[in-house]
Amino acid sequence: MEESMGLPDGHRRSVVSAATRDATGSVRLGLRRNWVQFTLLVIVNVCVGGLVGLERTTVPLIGSHVFGLTSDLTVFSFIIAFGVTKALTNLAAGALTARFRRKQLLVTGWLIGIPVPFALAWAPSWGWIVAANVLLGLNQGLTWSMTVNMKIDLVGPARRGLATGLNEAAGYTAVGATALLTGYLATSHGLRPAPELIGVVFVVAGLALSLVVRDTAAHVALELAQHTEPLPSDADTGLKAIFARTSWRNRSLRGASQAGLVNNLNDGLTWGVFPLLFTDHGLGLAAVGLIKGLYPILWGLGQIPSGHLSDRVGRRPLVVYGMLVQAGGFVLALALLGRPLLAGVLSAVLLGLGTAMVYPALIASVSDHAHPAWRANALGTYRFWRDIGYAAGALLAGLLADTLGLNATVVAAAALTAASGLLAARWIDGQRPAR
Repeated sequence: MEESMGLPDGHRRSVVSAATRDATGSVRLGLRRNWVQFTLLVIVNVCVGGLVGLERTTVPLIGSHVFGLTSDLTVFSFIIAFGVTKALTNLAAGALTARFRRKQLLVTGWLIGIPVPFALAWAPSWGWIVAANVLLGLNQGLTWSMTVNMKIDLVGPARRGLATGLNEAAGYTAVGATALLTGYLATSHGLRPAPELIGVVFVVAGLALSLVVRDTAAHVALELAQHTEPLPSDADTGLKAIFARTSWRNRSLRGASQAGLVNNLNDGLTWGVFPLLFTDHGLGLAAVGLIKGLYPILWGLGQIPSGHLSDRVGRRPLVVYGMLVQAGGFVLALALLGRPLLAGVLSAVLLGLGTAMVYPALIASVSDHAHPAWRANALGTYRFWRDIGYAAGALLAGLLADTLGLNATVVAAAALTAASGLLAARWIDGQRPAR
């Protein structure tokens, strides 16, 4: 049954035929027709985002205040561990859908994430924090990959911009709300363990709902049966071939991959740099929590209209202008640093809105240019490059901050983000492929 099942061809054809026969019954494509399952997956992704949101405000400060780390690169090592692990898991997730159902991988991701909040709350050394982020990367790579793939499966090609917008909105709004909450909890209860233990709620709820949600293999089979562009009999849909196609051979996919990488590079950079930058300029934990929470909340909520808009005007305008808006956010952070709260809030607004424009448009663009038979591997490859940006951003931030200071690090992020937007304008196809 296509890449999600890895069944023999004869069995795959029988499943496609069954899905087609049932197209007017239980197996149908579309958001309204699958709203119950879609809504369950939205709630699951709230839990996914909430778990990673635990780290946005407190963990860089745990490194410097609790464990006494003096090197910014060492503090940011937890982001590097998270980013590398999540990126590799994203890549593997596409290939794993050839052997396992999406639901199986979703549940596995939650099982891996169970120790994370406990390790963050009571880690006896910084090495435990880094190890917890390896588990968190595995958890996020599997759970977030499967929720976005399953939503795309359910809605079909006509509404995938809206579907990805709703998926990412749920996840990143939860990231922001949790970052805001942990900032306030840290103010009143200390950096540990109270802020981290709210992650237990996310793990329990996410796992329980993932056991209830239905697999989407039959929806993929139905889309394959209805797809107007046949897959050549000699087409190579293996991970190696699709990795090359998505990374550099296909111009639009290459444009999306580099934009995704730089987008998360600047997110990884702000994840580590902003708490240190703004506390150095006199802000307390609650104010830093506000800044770190506002950014992903706007990023999350803004993806609902931007995803829908990308279905109407195309993907490229949102990607290009979104990257330029993000670059403007970094400029404002430095230009107004004499008034740090204002600088942080305005920067968070621009970064959040710019990222909201970019995120669903990039995922939808990759889906537009990928045949259903190799879409999971294409999305896995794109999400590999996107999330390796976390590690690249943390590494760049650590090196620049240790040598040139935090301000120079923010300048570098602005320049890279603007350059990436210009590359996206050159490479991404301005027209959505016909379906």
